[in-house]
This record gives sequence, structure tokens and C-alpha cells, in this order.
Amino acid sequence: MVANNSNSVQHTGRAPASPLVTLSACLVLLSAGGSLVIRVYFVHGGPHLWVSTMMQVGGWPLLLPIWASLLLLRDGGGAGISVHLRSPHRAGFLAVFGACFAIACFAYSLGSQSLPLSTSAVLQATQLAFNAIFAFLFAGLRFTPFSVNAVVLLSMGPAVLGAQARGRNWAGFVECLTSAAVLGLVLPLVQVTMSRGHGRRSGAAETAPPPPPSFAMVVQMQVLMGAAATAVCLVGMAVSKTFQAVPEEAGEFGLGETGYYLLLVVGAISWQLSNLGVMALIVCSSSLLAGIMIALFLPLSDVLAVIFLHEKMDGLKAIALVVSLWGFVSYLYGESLEKKMEAGEKEAESICSPLIVPCDF
Repeated sequence: MVANNSNSVQHTGRAPASPLVTLSACLVLLSAGGSLVIRVYFVHGGPHLWVSTMMQVGGWPLLLPIWASLLLLRDGGGAGISVHLRSPHRAGFLAVFGACFAIACFAYSLGSQSLPLSTSAVLQATQLAFNAIFAFLFAGLRFTPFSVNAVVLLSMGPAVLGAQARGRNWAGFVECLTSAAVLGLVLPLVQVTMSRGHGRRSGAAETAPPPPPSFAMVVQMQVLMGAAATAVCLVGMAVSKTFQAVPEEAGEFGLGETGYYLLLVVGAISWQLSNLGVMALIVCSSSLLAGIMIALFLPLSDVLAVIFLHEKMDGLKAIALVVSLWGFVSYLYGESLEKKMEAGEKEAESICSPLIVPCDF
């Protein structure tokens, strides 16, 4: 749970999940399909890390028509960007976070190049543990026995896989953990950045309740972060001379030239929808709920890897999967108990923010 700062609005309980939150949670699960696309790219001869990274962050232009339509519908002709992100400092922070997200995606591409999807998915699920730690440091998360248990178990899964890491696999192990750590840092920081100043009224004795977060603001956040992440990828591609190599790479790709470009398009759409879902969960709920949904794609990725890539599920992978899922379930159970306890408590001077608050369009 995340504690409110002095500028945050106090709530007396948890609101029911809005349709947007439910939809966003489903969108996050598309990252399992995106992870499969990344692995297929490498398996069939795709050698360029920046291309796979661009797939994960470069689909944001698809959101521009949606954003423009939402602004027109909401603001009666559109009042501009400043309506939703009033502070230039906030926009600057989001751009920095977008660049950090590109770094996390590049590290994930490094690990996915050398590791099976069933292994990299378990490692990526540890972002929930990093998320909890950084949320404790920056967003006022209160640890419970269940959340501590979840962090420990989600750390044990990668430790089991690390026991069999050798040579290049060890490098992939470290790279996937680095990606999870950076992602686990970015999500709470985005939440803190968006919560500070939200609903602030200068000179008022008390903070007035802010309006529900706008979906247009969520889309705008994703556009801004996606543009910043894409800029990092473009620089990387220019330095590594990847642009010149793409046509030749497409011609030599294992699935053919058409299959190559189709894979890039499908991957970009899948990842962008997933990223949008993550942003919506952070704004309408919390970074922890977003982290939970990211961790949930672990079993989906393993199933997809076995079905489409014919990867083997050996003993150590199975143990790591079970331990990680155990940690995931432990965290959800702890959250459920917290919800029941808070429902019976009286309103305090300062209480935790709700796990889910409704969003409007």
C-alpha cells in the first residue's frame, strides 16, 4: 500500500475497480505476447538489439489519434497539453523515465537474446520485488509479512535459475535482472511524480478532492514517455548503424521479408497496448498493481514458449516458476487481508491510498 504525502488526497476506503482498470489489467497481459515476439525475432536470426528494443517502445504514434480524439471530446475542441500535465517539471520527469524505460527494454533484449523465454519471464517477474522495495523508499509503501514473503520468494526463483547459469547464460541472467530492477524503479517514480501536486490548491487550508484521473492524461503520459524512449533507441540505432542493416536483415530473416516486417508491427502494437495498460494502472491505482499484472504474465509466457517455441520445462525452471507464483499469490492474499482490515477501521488522520480509484474518460 502507498501512503499519501502532504499534498495527496485522503480516502476512506477502496473503491471498486472501474472498467478502465479492468481493461488496463488485461492490456498489461499482452506483454506475454510481446515477449514471445521478441524471442521469435532472435530465434529466427534477428541480431540487432536496438530493433527489438524499438519494438517495445516505438509504437506510441498509434496513440496520437486516440489522444487527439479524447482531447476533443473532453475539452470541447481541446485546450492543449497543459490541461493535463500543467507542470513542465512533471513532463520533464516523465521524459527521463521514458529514457530509463528504454534502458530497461534494451537490457531485456540483451537477456532475451541468450536466454529461453521461459527463463527470461521468471527473471522479469522479479520486478515486483524491486517495485516493492523502491515503493517503500520513495512512495511510502508499508511492508506486511505477506509482502516481505512475496519479495523473498520472488528473489528465490531467479536464485534457482542462477544456480545453473553458465557462460553466456550468466550474462543473460544478469541482464534480465537489470531490466527488472530498472523497471521496478521507474514504476514507483512515475506514481510519485503524478501524485505530487495532483489536486493542489494554493492558499487553501485543505486540499480539495481532485477530479478522477483522465484517460486522456494516461494516453498523454504514454506518448511522452514513448517518444523519449524512442529518441534513445534512434540514437542507439544511429551509433550502431542499425538503420543500414535492416533491409539486409529482413531479406535474410528466417520467416521471410514479409514475416520480418509483420513481426515488427505485431510486436510494436502488442508492447504499446501493454505499456498503455501499465500507465493506466499507475494513474488509476498504484505502481504495485501494475507490477502485479506484469508479474502475472509469467505463466502465460511459459505456456507460449512451450507451445510456439517448443522450449523444455526442466526441473529447475519448474521449481523457479512454482516459487515465483507462490510469491505472487502470497502478495495478492496479503492485499486481500489488508482490504478487509481497512474496511472495518475508522477514518484516520492519514491513511493509505486506495489500491484502485475510478478513472473517467
